[in-house]
Amino acid sequence: MNRIKVTLVEKQKTNRWLAEQMGKSENTISRWCSNKSQPSIAQLQEIAILLDVDVRILLKSQKE
Repeated sequence: MNRIKVTLVEKQKTNRWLAEQMGKSENTISRWCSNKSQPSIAQLQEIAILLDVDVRILLKSQKE
């Protein structure tokens, strides 16, 4: 499960919203959410700030 995608849903945000906030294309966000590519660590930090979550949430599976 892709944590960016899940967190966007939990925060009731869209790929378009994230793309606009980050100055990226919706296609780029879609590729991150479908695991076709991965954001850099700096981009993950920016996503975490925008979504008001700890960056570790975006990196770690919720499965224990």
